[in-house]
Amino acid sequence: MTDHRNNQNQNQYDENVPVSLRILSTQMRALREGAELTQRELGDRAGFSESQIGSVEQGRRPLRMDLAEQLEKVFKVPKVFTSVVNEQLKEPHPSWFQPFADAEADAVALSTYRTHLIHGLLQTEEYSRAVHLAYRPAVDDEEIERRVTARLGRQSLLTRTPIPSLSFILEEIVLRRPIGGHAVMRRQLSHLLEVSRSRHIEIQVMPTDRPNHAGLGGPFTLVEASDQHVSAYLEVQDNGQLITNVRTISQLARRYGILQSQALSSEESADFIEQLARGDR
Repeated sequence: MTDHRNNQNQNQYDENVPVSLRILSTQMRALREGAELTQRELGDRAGFSESQIGSVEQGRRPLRMDLAEQLEKVFKVPKVFTSVVNEQLKEPHPSWFQPFADAEADAVALSTYRTHLIHGLLQTEEYSRAVHLAYRPAVDDEEIERRVTARLGRQSLLTRTPIPSLSFILEEIVLRRPIGGHAVMRRQLSHLLEVSRSRHIEIQVMPTDRPNHAGLGGPFTLVEASDQHVSAYLEVQDNGQLITNVRTISQLARRYGILQSQALSSEESADFIEQLARGDR
């Protein structure tokens, strides 16, 4: 039994797991071991599966409030877990994304090139939910709603005063991929048209048939802060990097300028999106 329990508890944290979650999972494991319970035994007492207990202990999923409440009853430690869950709810974004979220919220200008999905600032609620439902490995409903709420909360940037200057370049395939189904996508396209009517927001489409393309290196975002400091953000497979290197930022800025010249103009893009929404393309 001891060997099995030791093997069960080897936490191999992903580097993106927040420190607060690591502390919580370590505390949870320590209490379980102190009570001489296996993950299965703890799950039985708390009314959750062994895999759910293991996922929290290994930092693969956040601790839900209902499980936190049951753990406090099992271990007789009031508010030890629920207080942590409440604090985590105040931090809606994963730790690897938070630096960019902070920069984005303070932006006076933002320029972004996207290749797979509609940018989060432009997503409708149902499109955003469909995106998160499609994630693999799958996440539970509570986590999906938390992520959707956090994403929609970022959209306050679109209507903030003073207004920022926002530029979006979207690959044509992004507009053709029916995330959530064709009805959801039609409403998303209509939303893009509505947003693009704002004077401070420019949306351009990069046609798939362009023989020359400056964006083959992948998506990126340029963010200018109120102090005129510019940073760049790169993201892949749930890993994000905020870049401040002047040379790299200069190269990306030039690349973005070329992408703008290669893409359809904002007026041509609006016509293109409208035709897609009507089913004419």
